[in-house]
Amino acid sequence: MTSWLYSDTVKEHFVNPKNVLMDDESSFPADARGETGNIKCGDQMLMLLQIRDDVITGVRWKTYGCASAIASTSMLSEMIQGMKIADAYNIRPEDLVKKLGGLPENKIHCSVLGDKALRAAIDDYLKKTGRSGLFKVEEETVCHCLGITDKDLETAWKNGARSWDDFQAATKIGTACGSCKTRALELLHALEHIYGA
Repeated sequence: MTSWLYSDTVKEHFVNPKNVLMDDESSFPADARGETGNIKCGDQMLMLLQIRDDVITGVRWKTYGCASAIASTSMLSEMIQGMKIADAYNIRPEDLVKKLGGLPENKIHCSVLGDKALRAAIDDYLKKTGRSGLFKVEEETVCHCLGITDKDLETAWKNGARSWDDFQAATKIGTACGSCKTRALELLHALEHIYGA
């Protein structure tokens, strides 16, 4: 039998995920709701938050995704308990991967679901409290099916993606309807000019 490619931390969060929503949404009275992903490509994430005085006091989540998506969201749910929403909004996939002790290269894209759902939930809360767009950074959504932005592609580039296949491996872009490929390739060309091949 070959050894598992995941760290012990990833294995623990996969086998014993924390803060999973076990029942329907009504079982967890949430102040904020965020959803991302697309069931067509097999990954979808729901994040529910309880927030008091702009501090996250409770988290529940549910995903249709792989072991890496489950582990990274479990880790995220523990990280953000007691955190100010301004700080939680800035958590990135790289932060989760580091806390998990790494992920296999072809599974890094799985860690993006949780942070995107978290930001969607915080955006929902800000809208409900009359502060829409308070933390938003201007981003262009390139893949509307999965919510992948130009910033996600730039991060993938900085992490070594140099082709459409690399972008797909890093972010899952284009795995639902594929209509984003032209724009993603334009951005790939622009990134080559900005950062050099």
